[in-house]
Amino acid sequence: MASSRMKRGLVTTTSVAAALTLTACLQNPNAGSGSGGFNADAEPEEGDGVVTVLGAFGGPEEEAFRASLEAFTEETGIQVEYVPDQDFTTTILLRVGSGDAPDVGLFPQPGGVLQMAASGDIVPIDMFLDYDSLDSTLVPGFLDSARYQGRVYAAPMRMAVKSIVWYPKKAYEEGGWNTEPATLEELDEIAEQIKADTGAAPWCIGWESAQATGWVGTDWVEEYMLRLHGPDVYDDWIYHRIPFNDERVVEAIQAYDDLANKEGNVLGGRDGVLSTSFDAAMTPALEDPPACYLMRQGNFAASFFPPEVAENLDEEIGIFMFPPAEDGYDGVPVLGGGDLAAAFSYDTDTVEFMRYITSDQFGAEAAQRGGWLNPHTTFDQENYPDEITKQIAQMAYEADVFRFDGSDVMPKEVGSDSFWKGMVDLQSGDRTPQQVADAIESSWPTGGDDGAAETGDGR
Repeated sequence: MASSRMKRGLVTTTSVAAALTLTACLQNPNAGSGSGGFNADAEPEEGDGVVTVLGAFGGPEEEAFRASLEAFTEETGIQVEYVPDQDFTTTILLRVGSGDAPDVGLFPQPGGVLQMAASGDIVPIDMFLDYDSLDSTLVPGFLDSARYQGRVYAAPMRMAVKSIVWYPKKAYEEGGWNTEPATLEELDEIAEQIKADTGAAPWCIGWESAQATGWVGTDWVEEYMLRLHGPDVYDDWIYHRIPFNDERVVEAIQAYDDLANKEGNVLGGRDGVLSTSFDAAMTPALEDPPACYLMRQGNFAASFFPPEVAENLDEEIGIFMFPPAEDGYDGVPVLGGGDLAAAFSYDTDTVEFMRYITSDQFGAEAAQRGGWLNPHTTFDQENYPDEITKQIAQMAYEADVFRFDGSDVMPKEVGSDSFWKGMVDLQSGDRTPQQVADAIESSWPTGGDDGAAETGDGR
């Protein structure tokens, strides 16, 4: 998906101080390599009492973000000037190119971080964060999304979880179907039981998103790639170390096609998927009786539910994680997204700000308002406003590996163009999985820096 859609515990001055005591010890085993020209012995300049921040989120999310910064400013005296920009990707390039970079950028996609790392415009996090300490409490694999030539250039300040299957709790539990499928094969069995027991379609899927129609399909393929082939192959795929039409990618596309376009499996069939708005996909499941039962979508989906459902989420909605494949990756992966904080300046104020917002203390006020997930497994989950949100966070905290939405990493010509279009061609029945993969492979831009980003094992 091209953007992540995420929607109260007071941060005390004690917790602020604790967050600011993260040491600057250089423990990233790969530190010192890569580009950027930053010497590990360099000392930050003296700050001027203000940190400028550019991010992509506004509205209620901006209000929640600002509320979570109040204790920081009270404790440190450092003012934070946040500017939201929905066209963040373009704006940050223009500002950096013109010498007007903010002190900190909150990147909604890792691709922009890698681009800035390649050009030497951002400060590696090992200059001001204890890499090992940070990595030990984050959801495993999260830091890999910002790794360029062995060095990490950004750290997550909030998280989105995509690998969620939602269902209407009362109707589903009355049906007696499995609420904790352990494998994709068990999930398929549930679908068949729903069809047999109710005559309704088990799956609710909607893709329509104006010019962005198709992004929901890319998420499905990414889910299958992780489960069928694991994080290493997934990384090879998204960084084009293997071609897009590799047989394993075709297998993942085929897996989606087998589920979504099997007779009676999805409400509305092929045409219904393409004509149903992604934010209305779950609506038929909330009818009495439900017209469909299962929707795979990220945690932001809760913001689309009717008020009467959203206000009573724990009673109305059930969830489970999109399960692993029985003969696939030997672990539990989670697909997600988030905002990655990267520093363009290296002064004492920016360092303190970066240490704070990337800590497990940040975002309590935002979390209590709903929709905000901290990526640290040590974050106080009592800050989350309902059991559903706690359950979503726990899914990620207990996963064996986290991987960022792959289309957000791929070149824009692919990730937000040919990949979207190819999935629409598949869903409409105009192309087979192989033909879709071939067409997307032919669209991959030549040259560039394929494979520049590396996983935690140094590959």
